Amino acid sequence: MIITTTPSIEGRPIREYMGIVTGEAILGANVFKDFGASIRDVIGGRAAGYEKDLQKARETALEEMQQIAEGLGANAVVGVDLDYETLKGSMLMVTASGTAVKVD
Repeated sequence: MIITTTPSIEGRPIREYMGIVTGEAILGANVFKDFGASIRDVIGGRAAGYEKDLQKARETALEEMQQIAEGLGANAVVGVDLDYETLKGSMLMVTASGTAVKVD
């Protein structure tokens, strides 16, 4: 399945629009990651634990969106948008949305 942020796929005309599809992932961070990240905020550096959580949440949201698109009979998702939010301080939410389509 082709997944792209662009509204079309060069050389692959869209034959049918199947509808908007979304995927969400909400992950909670733990107290140890929060403590380690707060130290890195003061002394500088990257928060590798949070980066891994963010990557996992993004992949989960995209996979869920793809599964829904496949269920509609689509072979591509165009116009994909990723949004990131924090909930209640240490919860991370990633949403992926796009338009499921059939392309040649």
